[in-house]
Amino acid sequence: MQLKKPVMRNAIDIGNDFIVTTDNSGGIGEKPADVLNVPDRVTAYFAARVALLEQWASSAEPVAILIHNFSGGDSWERYAVGVTDLFYAAGIDVPKISGSTETNMELMQSAMAVTMIGKRIRNLALGNVIWFTYGVPLVGDEVLNRAEEIASLRLIKEAMDSGIVQQIWPIGSHGILEEVRRITENMAAQVKTEVDAIKSAGPSTVVLVAISEAKERSARQHFGVLLNELQISE
Repeated sequence: MQLKKPVMRNAIDIGNDFIVTTDNSGGIGEKPADVLNVPDRVTAYFAARVALLEQWASSAEPVAILIHNFSGGDSWERYAVGVTDLFYAAGIDVPKISGSTETNMELMQSAMAVTMIGKRIRNLALGNVIWFTYGVPLVGDEVLNRAEEIASLRLIKEAMDSGIVQQIWPIGSHGILEEVRRITENMAAQVKTEVDAIKSAGPSTVVLVAISEAKERSARQHFGVLLNELQISE
């Protein structure tokens, strides 16, 4: 699979190599009416995960973070801790965190978003690469119960820094097949891989990684059994 042009997934280039990415969460948290009851810290962690992967997909690293909190004042600190946890898990420094909390109106369900402002530090120069899926598509309770099957941010960052991975593409709720069609600009594309190509990958539990043939062995050793070749046909 070859990219037709350097692309960004869900990001905005606001000029001077500054990139903005964001992700949100609704009905997931500690309120009684939430659809999925998990600690606010966990909610923020996974929202930040998606925003960070979008930065990396745009060849950028975050320099500032905004938290948009609609769950009430008590949730702010837990959200900030969850975002901090994410950066520790990725093995990178935590940028400055700011944001806003809705305190005038109380919502029945939790709602929040994480926005990252980043700076492009890498140039996208893909040669002949092989695309792989890394991780397993998980959603809802699966994300908590099968955490060992989620693509590791730390391993992805190490692979990018060492040159094993040339490009990444996080998979979200539309699944692998729809993302492949988007990245190739070919709505007739079909895929074959070891994991479910249709299922939602929730908070980007699967990430597509582009690896040169010369680095394939190193990549398999680095990522382990969660790395699977992605075959694309028209």
